[in-house]
Amino acid sequence: MAEELDYFDFAILKQLEEDGRKAFTQIASELDISHSMVHQRVQKLEECGILTGIKPMLDEKKLGFDWASFTGINLEKDADTQRVIEALRNVPEVTECYYVTGSYTLFLRITAKNHEHMRKVLYEHIDTIEGVSKTNSFMELGCAFKRNVIPT
Repeated sequence: MAEELDYFDFAILKQLEEDGRKAFTQIASELDISHSMVHQRVQKLEECGILTGIKPMLDEKKLGFDWASFTGINLEKDADTQRVIEALRNVPEVTECYYVTGSYTLFLRITAKNHEHMRKVLYEHIDTIEGVSKTNSFMELGCAFKRNVIPT
């Protein structure tokens, strides 16, 4: 699908990446195109599944979540993967879950209010999931940047 997109599609995506609430009229003005063209392009990007929604980016620290970790999970059996993922979906502090290669089966991002909250999430919620054999966490010290990939 990316090969079917043109300059204006990518420019609109870039504008929305900078501010997902930016009005279509403002995008149209900045790109020197019509409002209806922006509307049609956004609708096309949504229909083909490239633009999956406009979500707010929350400042976790301002919400009281001062700790975050990247945690690798080893499973007792690979056959446990889907069941473990479903259990992880029920842990609100798990904000991301990835399939990975290497030493782990899954890699998570976990947010917590403090070190005691992180300990509780790891030991009382994640380590107790049937099929999880081991976790290994790396504490996040801050995010240098976070962005979506937008081809140029």
